[in-house]
Amino acid sequence: AVLTKGVTPINFKPEFADADAAEGEDTDPHAFQSVANAKIYVKNIADAFCTADAEGCDTYKANAAVYTEKLDALEGDVRTAIQSVPQEKRVVITSHDAFGYFEKAYGLTFLAPEGVSTESEPSAADVAKLVSQVKQDKAAAVFVENIVNARLIEQIASETGVKVGGTLYSDALSQPDGPASSYIDLMHNNIAQIKGAILGS
Repeated sequence: AVLTKGVTPINFKPEFADADAAEGEDTDPHAFQSVANAKIYVKNIADAFCTADAEGCDTYKANAAVYTEKLDALEGDVRTAIQSVPQEKRVVITSHDAFGYFEKAYGLTFLAPEGVSTESEPSAADVAKLVSQVKQDKAAAVFVENIVNARLIEQIASETGVKVGGTLYSDALSQPDGPASSYIDLMHNNIAQIKGAILGS
């Protein structure tokens, strides 16, 4: 079964191309960052289980329906949180392009730090360029992604005075006792971090 059937793929943004070209991917695999896509996955998973185990199909479909209701509530929470952020403040800088589907679904803009590898130590000139970018793009917050070195992001934030958000989870869940131990917790964590950093709450 193809669990992504029905999901419209998007490509990585050009400004993230250097980092993600190394991964050998043009297509952004983080479709689950849109709750609508997560609902498609749930339906496809239930259908695949039904194909493999017809006797259990009613149970699979019932479980999928219960989880889809939870995803509907999550979608509402995400949209409500974004709507509480003024339109002109919906711009953030993050060090990894994992949020293209989130951007498309919910109307936030995620920008890459320009001209700097997130894997190596930035030079003074690199930092100056990034500080200019934050000011020019009127970014409202800067985020440290859970799998990329945080030093660069911290440096930009200290030079610009924009808020440094907490961790946004993109590729992996947290530990079981962490803030993103399930998909729903991951999305709630991310939206709380985004809203909190932008609004300064």
